[in-house]
Amino acid sequence: MDAEDMGADLEKVLLSQEQIDTRLTEMAAEIDADYAGRDVLLVGVLRGAVMVMADLSRKLHSPVQMDWMAVSSYGSGTKSSGVVRILKDLDTDLTGRDVLIVEDIIDSGLTLSWLVGNLRSRGPASVEIATLLRKPEAAKVAVDVRYVGFDIPPEFVVGYGLDYGEQYRHLPFVGTLAPHVYGG
Repeated sequence: MDAEDMGADLEKVLLSQEQIDTRLTEMAAEIDADYAGRDVLLVGVLRGAVMVMADLSRKLHSPVQMDWMAVSSYGSGTKSSGVVRILKDLDTDLTGRDVLIVEDIIDSGLTLSWLVGNLRSRGPASVEIATLLRKPEAAKVAVDVRYVGFDIPPEFVVGYGLDYGEQYRHLPFVGTLAPHVYGG
């Protein structure tokens, strides 16, 4: 599906597939340099990070392992509920591991702050964060993010793993929806 297929539902493309691909290549190079000679565990946050995790991991030249965790603080709407629940925990023991959390987007930072604390309590050697998108103006708590793809305005975005009502995750770009789609 591309932008033309969305018709009137798409307000604008914020980041093209090409922009995302270029930035993920740059981020992978930074990660390779920073973790040279180390055994890194990528922890993807389901479901939004699926696209980012897949594409970023394929661009890395270092050997990595992957695991997935599902946490939720979102309902079906466009705002964080602030309540964090573990929907799927990791299968991997983190003791002594270098952990790199891979996120699609950091909005308020509330969920991620909780997740970092939870993972650090499991005895890893390190816990760092890589995210495709960050909304600095929406931050409610400070979260130290080592790798940021793009800082974006505080708009609700979809595509490249991000959804609205479980739709639009498969879009190869990041865009904003027309207000009539979500009643805005």
